[in-house]
Amino acid sequence: MTGSEIRETFLRFFEAKGHRRVHSSSLVPANDPTLLFTNAGMNQFKDVFLGLEKRDYNRATTSQKCVRAGGKHNDLENVGFTNRHHTFFEMLGNFSFGDYFKKDAIAYAWELITSQEWFGIPKEKLYATIFKGENGVPRDAEAYDLWLGVGVPKERIYEFGSKDNFWQMGDTGPCGPCSELHYDMGVIASDQGHGTTAPACEFGCDCGRYVEIWNLVFMQFDRDATGALALLPKPSIDTGAGLERLAATVLNISDPGKFSNYDTDLFTPLIKRAEELTGSGKAQAGKAHAGAASLRVIADHSRAATFLISDGVIPSNEGRGYVLRKIIRRAITHGRLLGQTKPFLHEMVFAVRDLMRDAYPELNESTERVSKAILAEEKRFANTMEIGLKKLEEQLEPLAEAKKRNPEALVAYSGLEAFRLYDTFGLPLDFIEDAVRDRGLEFTEESFELAMNQQRERAKASWKGAAKQTANPTYQQLPKSDFEGYRRTRSENCTVLAIIKDGRGVQELKPGDKGEVILDHTPFYAESGGQVGDRGLLYSDDHNTVVAEVTGTYAPIQGVRAHQVVVKGESKSPPSATSAEGWGTRRTTSLLRESQNPHPPQQARKGGAPGTHAEGLGTRAEGWGTRAEGWGTRAEELVTRAEGWGTRGIRVGDKVDAVVNADLRAATMRNHTATHLLHAGLREVLGKHVKQAGSLVAPNHLRFDFSHFAGVEDEELQDIEDIINKEVLVNEKIEVIENVPIDVAVNEYHAMALFGEKYGDRVRVIKIGDFSTELCGGTHTAQTGEIGLIKILKEGSVSSGVRRIEAVTGEGSLRHFRKDHELEHVVSAFVSPTLSQKARKDGAPSGGDGADGGEASLSPAEALKAELERKDAEIKRLTRELDQARMKSATSSAANLGDKIKEVKGVKVLAHRADNLERPQMRTLVDQLRDKLGSGVVVVGSATNGNVSLIAGVTKDLTQRIQAGKVVGKVAEKVGGKGGGRPDLAEAGGKDPAALDSALADVYGIVESLLG
Repeated sequence: MTGSEIRETFLRFFEAKGHRRVHSSSLVPANDPTLLFTNAGMNQFKDVFLGLEKRDYNRATTSQKCVRAGGKHNDLENVGFTNRHHTFFEMLGNFSFGDYFKKDAIAYAWELITSQEWFGIPKEKLYATIFKGENGVPRDAEAYDLWLGVGVPKERIYEFGSKDNFWQMGDTGPCGPCSELHYDMGVIASDQGHGTTAPACEFGCDCGRYVEIWNLVFMQFDRDATGALALLPKPSIDTGAGLERLAATVLNISDPGKFSNYDTDLFTPLIKRAEELTGSGKAQAGKAHAGAASLRVIADHSRAATFLISDGVIPSNEGRGYVLRKIIRRAITHGRLLGQTKPFLHEMVFAVRDLMRDAYPELNESTERVSKAILAEEKRFANTMEIGLKKLEEQLEPLAEAKKRNPEALVAYSGLEAFRLYDTFGLPLDFIEDAVRDRGLEFTEESFELAMNQQRERAKASWKGAAKQTANPTYQQLPKSDFEGYRRTRSENCTVLAIIKDGRGVQELKPGDKGEVILDHTPFYAESGGQVGDRGLLYSDDHNTVVAEVTGTYAPIQGVRAHQVVVKGESKSPPSATSAEGWGTRRTTSLLRESQNPHPPQQARKGGAPGTHAEGLGTRAEGWGTRAEGWGTRAEELVTRAEGWGTRGIRVGDKVDAVVNADLRAATMRNHTATHLLHAGLREVLGKHVKQAGSLVAPNHLRFDFSHFAGVEDEELQDIEDIINKEVLVNEKIEVIENVPIDVAVNEYHAMALFGEKYGDRVRVIKIGDFSTELCGGTHTAQTGEIGLIKILKEGSVSSGVRRIEAVTGEGSLRHFRKDHELEHVVSAFVSPTLSQKARKDGAPSGGDGADGGEASLSPAEALKAELERKDAEIKRLTRELDQARMKSATSSAANLGDKIKEVKGVKVLAHRADNLERPQMRTLVDQLRDKLGSGVVVVGSATNGNVSLIAGVTKDLTQRIQAGKVVGKVAEKVGGKGGGRPDLAEAGGKDPAALDSALADVYGIVESLLG
């Protein structure tokens, strides 16, 4: 059975047991700062277990891609040197969210593992473990009885404590005992030779013979901040079985001589390809081959790098990118150990794709981008290695010299220095040790190991994070808010279900209070997918009085929308009262005017009964008057009710109208739809490797981060802007397709899934013609024309391999063009217009195509650039002329320096001041003066803009007696500076121009003292 068949068999088994097959989530955990990488199958269900999210199924099964190579799971150095350590691995799992519990979980596991219909692993080679009870938590007797019940002999059921058989998500939250299934690989698998060269061992020995293949976690407790445990109302199941270990187990059954994960077909094709690319010759991954460990490292690390970059991680010097960079560089280093110094790792990406694309079809699209990223990192590392080797040589050279001077001395190279080179430049420890040994030096390996351990601890601390807490019970117990924001921006008669203040549920918020309000239905969009939450107002049930301002909206748990509010204070004259009184007055006036109409209706003038009609009018007028009085009474009621709202704030159970700020929403929608167009435009112009790496969609602008390995050229930006604005101009309808199965959306609609987002089994698809199709839950315009115009403002780097574009749309574009127009007026004030910019006699601008033989059209920006270039050229010309004039003046003054030349102990010495000279001019002057002396010492000082420059020159015949560096250093001290240089020419600077004359006067004495 192949590794792929094992994966499919596992998933198919649980599907038959009523589980939903859920696709693997990204290696970059969505909205979970506590994790460096996805490292377990339950990560994508974490919020479900915590009660923060609700799904439409309560049983799931997955094959989850995982990485453990940083933070507290940092055992990178072991990978390749053991049988079962990996950076990237797949975790098979089945999950129950308050549905079945221990009985079914144990029965399912035993059936799948032992049944000949499924994996058929011999029962006599299996062991089970349970929690023995510890720290006040009772023994898991239920699990013990259930294992006995499925047929595990009691002598094969072992009991262990909290370290091995109790699981918890964090310091608080869901936790519970766990049971494990272990497989006996046989005595040949023992790393310590137990049963062959050493006495045989028993189950529980960690020599490598007994391998854990499945862990079943029984979530039955909730630990609070005091450490106390309470039973969960709906206990759950979380299991994990490593695919690589299962594959090694199944292989061991048919071939007992093979017991390593690297022996399976999940790795052997990659090891073979690594052999080919490194030129290491025919070799197996067994222990007998000296390069086997390096080949295993390359095979493993190529999987990790391929999947991490495919999921949006880019090599960098911090966080996830730093770990990825270490993985890539470690693989490159092991390639060098095998003799390959040229880039090769980027070719491994295609081998990974060919091996795993059936299970992960997204690799088909991302492989080219991933390969380019790794190739760029290989080239960068080659350059870094060269720098690192030079630094190593610089550090070893003086030590080697010391060893030569005293061969008997113990000269050692510091392990701390070696670690800095290892950590900063990626120099392998083997390279460093060889270089140290070749020079006959000792190496303090202990300090290297100490620095390495300290780095590991820092890595753990930096990603320890804070454990996610279970959902606030107030939120957890609420039904989902009915979101109506796709259809409207005003929802009436919304019931206040809950109020949160300072993290606790309360019954009311008083005027001036801040808090969160949960409504049973709402038009407010909660912040998600880069789009900011809506803002607006909550009105009282009179539909008129503002009771609270909504400053933001977010989802504390899936489906529940929290409105962040500031309750309005008491108003002496509420708007509703004024409005009610005014409405009553206007209506009364209108009706009375009607009753006083001097012209009877048309039928009365045609011969009807005018008297009767007049009486009718009188009756109607009286009726209207009564109604008007009633309206006045109602106005008074509204005043009273409005005053009541202003006094009491907002309470649980109140009815309110939720009204989104429609202008802000419309602006946000324009920017969100523009973001989709921008994403598609980038992929069309730059290539399909472009992938979103983050976004912000706000009312006033949009920000879009994307993967790309170079700056976007101005011409490319213009092409992108042209393409997406053409889509705006065609006014394409935005097609919204609701409730689409995720596999249909990705495989049939070819929708783009966005970086860092979590998606359920059914998704919402936003389709813009044939130009863009993405999974998105945000709000959008009905047609592209509503965007108005998209203007890209700037493009730049965020981090290595990640670029950022900022843009505006609609009114934001208009404001931008107005500013540009203002700038154009400023430019035109001092830039002469071209022929095309001058008005014709009829007042219209002249043609700009140059067809009439006139000057070609220049935009204001081009005209300004041309004018600035002209001014710059003029400034450079004037600067040259000024420098020449200064130099001429200094040279002419130097012609009359005979009285300043003094002989000191047989050496001619000249000190001269020449202000406002640049250093190159001063050097020229020093050379001229040395030539004039023939043999001697020259010091020139210059004061410019509050700073002092000094240059000393000594003719070649005197450098054995006196050095320019020592002279200029002494002089510089007197003007508050320091300096140095060659024996024949040295420079210095200072900060005290007032002391320059005195310092130059002291030159003669300084030279005398140095001549001795």
